[in-house]
Amino acid sequence: MNNSQTAFKAREQLESFLGIFSPHFSRPEFRFLGQMLYGLQAAKDIKLSCIGRELNEEIALKKTEERLSRNIAREGLAETVSACVAREAAKHVGKDTLIVVDPTDIRKLYARKMPCLDRIRDGSKKELGVGYWACAAVACESGGRRVVPLHLRLWSTRAPGFRSENDELFQTIETVRAGTKKRGIYVVDRGGDRMELFNHFLDNELRFIVRLIGNRNFLWRNRPVLAEKLAAKCRMRYAETITRETSEGEKVYQIEYGVLDVRLPDRPGERLRMLVVKGFGQKPMLLLTNLAA
Repeated sequence: MNNSQTAFKAREQLESFLGIFSPHFSRPEFRFLGQMLYGLQAAKDIKLSCIGRELNEEIALKKTEERLSRNIAREGLAETVSACVAREAAKHVGKDTLIVVDPTDIRKLYARKMPCLDRIRDGSKKELGVGYWACAAVACESGGRRVVPLHLRLWSTRAPGFRSENDELFQTIETVRAGTKKRGIYVVDRGGDRMELFNHFLDNELRFIVRLIGNRNFLWRNRPVLAEKLAAKCRMRYAETITRETSEGEKVYQIEYGVLDVRLPDRPGERLRMLVVKGFGQKPMLLLTNLAA
């Protein structure tokens, strides 16, 4: 495929994607979105000066930057764009599609003057740094390889209007929920074991699977028991061989697992299940879910 064919195909795809925004924005706003998307792809850079150069307008570059900056700061722009993207991506979410919610971070190694730079813990390097907190939500089918982005949210604890990490997490889930109409199963790994999140899922009748850290109390047979102690009592009734992609290639695991009915002390009327999985490491993996057995 030559360069002209590649450019034509890219332009076609861009115009098709832009179509999801047209009913929700005025003509000037829609034109701005088109220019930003084109500029980001052409410049391969997020700096407004680089994007402005690619637009090649017949005005001073400084004026182009000022116009782009003014439009980016427009109130409600980010929320509307996020809602449109989530609605479009939700077409790929079925009843049992996994919706993976991942609280994470973006480290800015060389940034010094970016607004509201925050102190973060770099999850990949296990060290402190500067950057922004984030939460990503993607959809995938169990056993499948295709991943569909649903939402990405960035925040700083130093930004005006910041409330709490839980509030940012809930807003991520609510953006996805509005687009998917409650379809899908929400999966949260690290950072998911918090009562506020369980309440949010249960109050909104969302199905979930959340990884536990082991020190949570559950009601089992009408008495409080620690999750890790319950795990020791759980009978491993099932076994399976699974293959996982790792940085070193495919790895085969022989796992066994079992399930216990449990209840949260703060919500004794809700019947939940704790899944105990052995075979991934020295300690068993503990998961809490409201899915039917």
